[in-house]
Amino acid sequence: MNSQLVLSEVAFYSETRINGTKVSRESFVTTDSMLQNKGGISNTTVLPKGNLIAFSQGDILIGNIRPYLKKIWYAKNSGGCSPDVLVLKSKPDIDSKFLYYSLFRDDFFSHMMKGAKGTKMPRGDKNQILRFHIPQIHISTQQKIASVLSTLDAKIELNNEINKELEAMAKTLYDYWFVQFDFPDENGKPYKSSGGKMVWSEELKREIPERWEVEKLGDLITIDKSGDWGKDKIEGNFTKKVVCFRGADINGLNGLNELNPPTRYILEKNSFKILQSHDLIIEISGGSPTQSTGRLGFITNATMRRFQYPLICSNFCKPISLKNKKLLYNFVYYWNKLYDNGVFFGYEGKTSGIKNLLLDSLADSYYMALPEEKIVNKFYDFIDSIQEKKQTILLENQKLTELRDWLLPMLMNGQVKIN
Repeated sequence: MNSQLVLSEVAFYSETRINGTKVSRESFVTTDSMLQNKGGISNTTVLPKGNLIAFSQGDILIGNIRPYLKKIWYAKNSGGCSPDVLVLKSKPDIDSKFLYYSLFRDDFFSHMMKGAKGTKMPRGDKNQILRFHIPQIHISTQQKIASVLSTLDAKIELNNEINKELEAMAKTLYDYWFVQFDFPDENGKPYKSSGGKMVWSEELKREIPERWEVEKLGDLITIDKSGDWGKDKIEGNFTKKVVCFRGADINGLNGLNELNPPTRYILEKNSFKILQSHDLIIEISGGSPTQSTGRLGFITNATMRRFQYPLICSNFCKPISLKNKKLLYNFVYYWNKLYDNGVFFGYEGKTSGIKNLLLDSLADSYYMALPEEKIVNKFYDFIDSIQEKKQTILLENQKLTELRDWLLPMLMNGQVKIN
């Protein structure tokens, strides 16, 4: 077991300020743009303003609101952040990447929660945080440990970039075929650009290719399941172990965030709620003032291989199925386009302060253009092969993450040594 140092001996908080006008959106970090479960950061749409806390490359940023969300990032560039993001700078006698991994552990966030003040929105105590203990290790060993863990994280990050490229390819194809209507015609040429006949759709208020049909979203779906929350341990007849997706897990399910859904126990007789390939999950309760309800995830056979137990969704989500399974990806990309355009804000009600998606009203108000069967099948096969690749990469990342998280405490306490 290695001897210990107090965090305040090797790190300090940044007190440097920077004016928001000197910070771009890409280099502005807020608690909202920090991803849960140590997922790093995402780009923010918020324009920085006022005085911000400055950070530099190699600093460690920690979300200080609701520390149990485990928000942490090793800065790859300089920028500015909001006041509820703590910026830790390493002192000269410690490797900054090693310090980052020392704080990457779950017990650091447990330490933060022990000193946190407030119940609804607990906030970490800056002085108490600096009393956290980290291992006292020679700088050369620190660098070796950081190198091993960084190598795993670099592979995970590379895989994430590959998945982003695959998703961008899929989205571009959808837009090309079903927004611009330049899918391949009988001669393999772009339909609309090559003079393909278009007809007016009164429902969509635009022209669509001849022989295409238009249907309400509600006519495409069937709802024969519901969510469940069950129990957190075996209790009475609650014996069926499942993985339960919440609204907060949908981005992770889609590969846009870290994924850590809880395992629960449901009644055996509720096994009909278990999700099957081609089921979709819609977040129907939750959201925020700037984020509507309605986030969408979907299940394929490749998705299910990532999990040890059957899958369900919580009561704050609604599982649906499509009558025509081959329309899965058309439906997903059309739905996401509506979501990204802010449509769902207009279909929300409130119960006890929680926003609820008015799914039936939405599904009765919006229509989708349905291509001819051969176009549907061709698009489905192409996107399904992309999804297979994406899910394989996500499974690899899951294994790499498990290896990193297993190695981390072993390296820190000296149980595993690097020669």
